Amino acid sequence: MIRYVEPLFRPPSEADSLILQATLGCSYNECAFCGMYRTKRFKVRPIDELRREIAWAKSELGEDVAKVFLADGDALIARPAFIHDVLNALREAFPSLRRVSCYASPQALDVRSVDDMRKLREGGLTQYYLGIESGHDAVLARLTKGVDAATMIRVANKAHEAGVKLSTMILLGAGGRALSREHAKESARVVNAIAPRFVSTLVMTPVEGTPLHTEWMAGNVDELTPLELARELRWFLEDLDLDGSIFRSNHASNYLAIGGTLRKDKAAMLAALDAVLKDPRVARFRADWQRGL
Repeated sequence: MIRYVEPLFRPPSEADSLILQATLGCSYNECAFCGMYRTKRFKVRPIDELRREIAWAKSELGEDVAKVFLADGDALIARPAFIHDVLNALREAFPSLRRVSCYASPQALDVRSVDDMRKLREGGLTQYYLGIESGHDAVLARLTKGVDAATMIRVANKAHEAGVKLSTMILLGAGGRALSREHAKESARVVNAIAPRFVSTLVMTPVEGTPLHTEWMAGNVDELTPLELARELRWFLEDLDLDGSIFRSNHASNYLAIGGTLRKDKAAMLAALDAVLKDPRVARFRADWQRGL
């Protein structure tokens, strides 16, 4: 059977996927806002354990598994030979497999060569989830992301060159009130330079046990109101210049869920935000109890 080492996380779009913990924790694990893997030490799991779990999944689920997500937070940092072994075992077990995906830190993207990623894509690892968080260097430094905007663009475009689909995330509110507009505008600039297949927003939330939460408890972190976040989202969306990318703000941390295809639906999404900013009473903001991470 599969014995997950908790806590276990996956992107919203992987709700119907088989989750396989190829690695435990995150090899970087320094982001000031992220509490997902602070209770774990990073580890690449033995391939024999994973083969047994894949065989068990086949016996329980059948051969028709279509999607697999490789957890935890940074599976791409593992040796390419190891990932190829995992992909080979998955393809043998599940002939209907259409997609294998994983989180990818900018540090992992920096380490992996374009050729490495291309061969892994050919083996079935076709999509990465990349937390850009911000395109503003001062915000990235405050978040302890470990890279600046130029580096983020460079490493993401390596994946792009390898033919891997990118699903990217921006943290609304990460710049506080003082840098709200600049954070939105610079984030759009970076996303435009990367041109990912998917773009989503989350709302920065102080999580207990993180440096961000410590700063928040000391009164040093602004939490933007739902209306301020809607305005920041409007600035971000306004500057996006993408064609065919899917945009979503439906993650549970968001107060306001909108979505569509860029550039086809951009005008309609901006109009929806303008209506909210003009009269907040028309907004369907999520209540705090409905939000989550």
